[in-house]
This record gives sequence, structure tokens and C-alpha cells, in this order.
Amino acid sequence: MKRLTLILLLSALALALAAAPARTTPALSSSIPATVQSSLNRFDPARLKAHDRFLSDDLLEGRGPGTRGDDIAMAYMASEFEQYGLLPAGDDGTYYQKVPLLGVTTQAEKSSIAFTKPDGSAALGPLTYLDQWVGTDESQNTSSSLDSDVVFVGHGVIAPEYRWDDYKGLDTRGKTLIMLVDDPPASSSEPDLFKGRTRTYYGRWTYKYEIGGARGAAAVILIHTNEAAGYPWEVVRNSWGREKDYVKLQPGQPAIHMAAWITEAVARSLMQSAGQDLDTLTRQAASRDFRPVPLNLKLHGNLVSSIRTFDSANVMAKIPGSDPKLRDEAVLYTAHHDHLGIGKPKNGDSIYNGAIDNASGCAVLLEMARVWSLANPKPKRSILFSAVAAEEQGLLGSAYLGQNPPIPTGRIAVDINYDSVFEMGKVRNVIMTGVERTTFYPTAQQVTKGLGLRIDPDEEPEQGHYYRSDHFSLGKVGIPAFSIEAGADVIGQPVGFGKKQRDFYRENNYHQPTDEFDPKWDWSEGVQMSRLGFWLGWEAAQAPAVPNWRPGDEFRAARDKSLKGEK
Repeated sequence: MKRLTLILLLSALALALAAAPARTTPALSSSIPATVQSSLNRFDPARLKAHDRFLSDDLLEGRGPGTRGDDIAMAYMASEFEQYGLLPAGDDGTYYQKVPLLGVTTQAEKSSIAFTKPDGSAALGPLTYLDQWVGTDESQNTSSSLDSDVVFVGHGVIAPEYRWDDYKGLDTRGKTLIMLVDDPPASSSEPDLFKGRTRTYYGRWTYKYEIGGARGAAAVILIHTNEAAGYPWEVVRNSWGREKDYVKLQPGQPAIHMAAWITEAVARSLMQSAGQDLDTLTRQAASRDFRPVPLNLKLHGNLVSSIRTFDSANVMAKIPGSDPKLRDEAVLYTAHHDHLGIGKPKNGDSIYNGAIDNASGCAVLLEMARVWSLANPKPKRSILFSAVAAEEQGLLGSAYLGQNPPIPTGRIAVDINYDSVFEMGKVRNVIMTGVERTTFYPTAQQVTKGLGLRIDPDEEPEQGHYYRSDHFSLGKVGIPAFSIEAGADVIGQPVGFGKKQRDFYRENNYHQPTDEFDPKWDWSEGVQMSRLGFWLGWEAAQAPAVPNWRPGDEFRAARDKSLKGEK
């Protein structure tokens, strides 16, 4: 009965939105094709606002994967897709592509780590969970004990294309590896080393744990600094000091027993107890000549975890294309529906609503679906929509989608992703990190110019934004993929206003209970980004051939393989 009541409430809300009078939006440039312009004028800021308000409401309890709140979010989005007349594109004729997951929660009161010297005397610890360290057992066992030699391995990177190897033949099996959380830095003699200021995948925490597991390490510990991570320790403890979700390991698949972070202060004390200096080691790690540094310490740890298995889902829908041949190809739109659920209270509030991250992106996805459903004529290629699961847990839903696409990846023209659409007001610029690496870039330039926008490069390339959102999962399997992100040049505001607002959000609201819906937000920015995504999708849907990555790009080989029909 409760489930039926919920569905009826959702349907009532959806019908109310549908019945709401259309809001007038400013006329667009006459250079826009008439068939596109009529669609762009349909984007309604009131609908965007209503979707965001509902998806970030306390009723949904922060949309944690595998929770009642996230189930409500998925049911809401599926009902909206159905109301707009979109066809189901999930499993067995439904709107849901099941994503089987396993949740691991570290039992803080039963888990501990400490370091000892060669004579067995204490070096550091036991450390205080959340305040000094966080960690998860990626082997997905309920209990793992560690008694392991500790080695500092610099950035923990093996990159043949840059002639870089931080391991130099080190036998890492069973060891604890301590690493820096970024790329090896460029220098005046090699300004483009690891793409200069632009963070590569080698600098992402996901890579660090992956290579540790592949090399048989028992544990990987990352040293947090605000500069290297791109966010404060509070973000790490809020993200890692709770259940972490994984796709279930397959037999024989390698995984570390402890994926952990420590604070900078702990790292400095640890190095000092080993007779080392963190600053000196960091400078040494900036060279190709760096060699692993055994710290002559032992890690003694015990991780006790509770395990639960559950299913989440990618909410999938489609609009069939009009061309008899090209309708078997598609343009894909994505946004993640999950957030962090309920966690540590802040000023008495324990619900991590995720209004910006990423109810805003879901709002755009839903409004995009509505406008596409009304498009006349229909595009040649089909249009796919996927509200993906468990992004905050490591892009799990989009990774599953990339490995289990509804059509072969070589037939997906582009993926256009939305993740955190700020609502500061109308902007002059947009950032689409990664689009410049594709053959679709000239089209993107023409479209943005037609909308009175300019494409700016990533304002914070050192943050590695390309590898931090769901488009990356699709890029890895070859699909030309990028996110649309409004720039910080806000019309009608003083210089620096937009950057100040974003910096404030990162320091105070990102992955915090304070990421809440604000009725004063100006949704004209959301309309801009929606219009941009629609027109880009239209061009990709009508193009004679699907785009590719440019020659030499890291994803080009996967794309070429998929275009040949290979797996």
C-alpha cells in the first residue's frame, strides 16, 4: 500500500508539472535552424526548478545507493520518461538496467591501524578513524588483518608513454604502499609532462588503488592535501567514512585489503618517525630517477566490515530515430541520480541532499527528455537517456553501462553528461572538457557561437575533472564523451563573482548536508546549458557519420575497435 501511495504521489506531481503553463524564454539567434529553434524555446526554467526541488527534498534522504530515497528518485525519473512518451530502454522492456552492487561499511569501533618500528616499538597510532584516517576493504571480506612492510612509492605511477616508473622493479606483493594524490609535476624542461597543469588519470585516486591491486599490494594509503586532492579533508571523511559500494569481484580478480587515506599531518608525523621528511620525499618523487623508499616500518591493521548486497539501476529511456538505417545508432545523455544519503550531522542536519550534485543534472536530463519528445521532425538517430547509478561510489553505474550498453558502443555517436549545474544566472561561457579531443569539436564551436557562448578551457585543469564524472566511463569504451558545465563569467555580476561562488560551494557545500535546494536560484543558467545540450545532440543525431576521438588520443584505439564492430 505504501509503495502504491508513493507511485500515485509521484504520478500526481508529474501530471502537475505537465499541466503547468509554459514559461516564456527569450528568443534565440536567427542563425539557429528553425527546427532546432522551436525546440530550444520550449525549455522551461520552472520545470527545471521543480525537478531539482523534488529530487533534493528531505523525503529522498540524500539518494544513497540502495536506499529508499534513491529508489524514489529512480521511480520518479522513470515515471517522467514514461509520461513524456519515451520508450523503455532497460532490462526486459522496463526503464531499469539493473546494476548489481555490494556495499562495504568499515566498522570503525572494531577497525584500527598503527605503525611500529623494526624493534617492535610504537611509531605512530593507533590512528583515530575519520579524524586521521579512513579506509575500506576492497577485497570485500568481512575481516582482513594486515602485518605489512611500508614503502613510499612517490606518485605510484607507471606510464610508459612518459617514460615514468615509480616502482623500478619493486616487489609490491603483500606490502603497504604510501602514495601522493596527483600526477608527477611538469618542469621547465618538460612543460607538457603529464599534460602540464591538466591532471591525467594517473593522478586520480581510482588509478592509485587499481595499480596497487594489480601489483598485489596488501594496502594503498593516499596522502591527502587540499591542493593535491582538490578538496578538504571533510570531503574525504564524508565520502569514505560511510558505506562504499562496489561491483562484486569476480573469482581471481585482484583487490587490495585496505584502500585508505591519511591526513597531511599524519603523513608528516609518519615520515618523521621513519627518519624521513615529507617535503623532501615529495621533491624526490618529482623526478624520473625516483626510487621507492622503504620506511622500515610495519603497518598493523585490522579492518572489520559489514557487507550487504543490493541492486541499484540505471534509469533508461529512448526516442527512436526517424531514419531507417541511422535509427540503430544513438546520441546518449547521462546524469547520475545518486548522492551520499544520510551521514555525519552538520549543524543538526544529517541528510546530504545533493541539490547541485546532482539533482540539478537530473533536472536537465528530464527537461531534455520532455523537449526531445516534442521535437518535430524527429532526429535521424535515436536519442538515449540514462540516469546512472552510484556515481559517488566511483562511477559504478556508468561503468556498468559502458560494459553493458543497450546498443554497441560504436553506434553511440556521443555521450553528453550533466553533473552539477550551478544556478548563478546567465553566463557568457561554457566548459566542455574533452570535447576538444574529438572530431566533434568544430561542431561544438559552431553551436556555442550560435548560442552566444564561448568555449573556455577547464579553469582548474589540475583537478582532473575529466576523470571525475560519468562521461569518463563512456570515454574509456571509446564513445566521444564530455560534460557540459557552465563557466563562471556570469552576466550582470562583477568580475570574479562566479569563481567566488564556486569556491565557496567546494569549501562549504560540496558533499555536505548544506548542498540544499535554494528557491532563489536563477535557473536561466540551467536553460542555457539545456539548450546547448539539445542543439549539440541534434547535430550529432543528424551527422552523416558518428564522431571519433582525434588521432593519438588515449581513447582512439577503443573507438576504432568499436567502429569495426569488435568488442
